[in-house]
Amino acid sequence: MRVEKCYFCGSPRYPGKGILFIRNDCKEFIFCRSECHKNFKKKKNPRKAKWTKAFRKASGKELGVDPSFEFERRRNEPVKYDRALWENTITAMKRVEEIKDKRQAKYIYDRMKRAKKIQDEKDVKEVQRDMALIRSPAAGLKRPAKEMDIDDTEENTELGLASTEELKVQPKLTKKILEEVVESDHEMEEL
Repeated sequence: MRVEKCYFCGSPRYPGKGILFIRNDCKEFIFCRSECHKNFKKKKNPRKAKWTKAFRKASGKELGVDPSFEFERRRNEPVKYDRALWENTITAMKRVEEIKDKRQAKYIYDRMKRAKKIQDEKDVKEVQRDMALIRSPAAGLKRPAKEMDIDDTEENTELGLASTEELKVQPKLTKKILEEVVESDHEMEEL
């Protein structure tokens, strides 16, 4: 089964599908679907249509230049049939496909790594720029601590038993919350 590449988008065209257009100078143009054929007739550039393989390769989203692509080139030289050559070619094709898949996966992984690094830098800049908009978790804890302070001028007899117990528990809670805030700040700095 001969699977050809679409002239416009680069996707595979299987037998019985798509359109074959032959120009007056005997140049063959193979299209996988009518959309590709219409765009070709309108003289659209495949590198500018975002859904084509040509765009993805030109913009660096997919691996564009690699020696493994050389094996896929169409060669119009007839070769005498040789069983050993045929078997070696089949095994080599599988190996080339594995290598190509690994290289493409690594290329995409490296691209994602770079994008993550850039995004992290943007996030840090945004946080530093808009620091005034961020309210610290510890900011709300300062007011209750000030309200709980008791002046020496007030008489301790006015306080009931329940309120003195609350005063004993409150500093422990505020210390615990402050420690959690400090730990989260250290974790954010490490990231």
